[in-house]
Amino acid sequence: MNHQAYLDSAAATRAERMAWWHEARFGMFVHWGLYAQLGRHEWVMNRERIPVAEYAQLAATWKPKERPARDWARLAKEAGMQYMVLTTKHHEGFCLWDTAQTDYNAVRQGPGRDLVAEYVDACHEFGLRVGFYYSLMDWHHPDGARCAQDEAARRRFLDFTQGCVRELCTKYGQLDVLWYDVSWPLRSPEAWESHEMNAMARELQPGIIINNRSQLDEDFGTPEEHINAADEGRAWEACMTFNGSWGYMPSAIDWHSGRRVVQMLQEVSAGQGNLLLNIGPKPDGAVPEEAYPRLEAVGRWVSANGEAMFGQVDRVHGRMEWLPTGSWTLKGHTGYYWCQRWPGHTLAIGGLQTPVRRISYLATGAEIAFEQSESRLVLRGLPAANPDPEVGITVLKFEFDGEPRQRLGAGCVLLD
Repeated sequence: MNHQAYLDSAAATRAERMAWWHEARFGMFVHWGLYAQLGRHEWVMNRERIPVAEYAQLAATWKPKERPARDWARLAKEAGMQYMVLTTKHHEGFCLWDTAQTDYNAVRQGPGRDLVAEYVDACHEFGLRVGFYYSLMDWHHPDGARCAQDEAARRRFLDFTQGCVRELCTKYGQLDVLWYDVSWPLRSPEAWESHEMNAMARELQPGIIINNRSQLDEDFGTPEEHINAADEGRAWEACMTFNGSWGYMPSAIDWHSGRRVVQMLQEVSAGQGNLLLNIGPKPDGAVPEEAYPRLEAVGRWVSANGEAMFGQVDRVHGRMEWLPTGSWTLKGHTGYYWCQRWPGHTLAIGGLQTPVRRISYLATGAEIAFEQSESRLVLRGLPAANPDPEVGITVLKFEFDGEPRQRLGAGCVLLD
């Protein structure tokens, strides 16, 4: 298959392959590897210039507890997440599965077992879709850097890389997401043989979706540590750390609140994107304690308000305006107003151009009285304080007579 034929084939099946992902909205990223033992960020080997031989000694001392992936998957499910993505090999080069490509793996070193298999089992137990992260960059492999200058090294390194991807696509049943990272040091998809490698993955896993980090656009984009909607028609997923570090780092104490996570869910939903929120487990695989109360609160909120984000949503940009008290998500003739700054007993919304038939609290279904004029809608009889008990964001469900539209601008309504 030539490159254009591959791209055409992937595009032809994209809508079907991506259907579940577009409705899932929320996933868990898990960064776990040897670096967790040092607790100084997942780039510690590179940033501290730890020699390869010295760093590799961590492989023998890593002793995770029994089946920690069940804790991750249980928490993901409780938080309202629909899928997970695990770092099967990060930049450090240590493989978490039983690979024939290298002895530098979890089965033949300290853990003594296949950690990827345990993760897949946990995803299946809790009904979550399965994603594998794979770093193309490799600081441990002897050809990981010199492949850019030496053709024989490039061939050896690509044989290793393609062998790893083939194993990941054949050993664990259905794989839903292949999430590449850092295509260094080769500078083109031709040099990486990305078309051929991804065609192999699709042949082995016909339903798989692939991200954009093998130097091909593939199925979805991956803005990192910021939420920025892609152009309309382009799928995207914001991958975000929980506390500023992907790997376990106990000194990283600036954890996002449950409220901030819900705000991120609004932002991605408004742009038809997804949120992949990371946890960096401890060396033994335990979830950091700080994650539990935050994600449990998010889960309770999502359980009551998930209608505003799950499923097929419409783009908000160009249809609705910003307001000081909150933000919108949209589905067909329904608008969901995520009220983040509660105004008290009365809430006024300007510029709605579509008649409103009914307004209610999404969490309870209780109807709210309102008056709508040509340029202003006023809700009255609201409680004095925000009624959401979890994160202080109450969703108001607006049922419109047609497609919701709002127009404001910089001016004000003039009195006669």
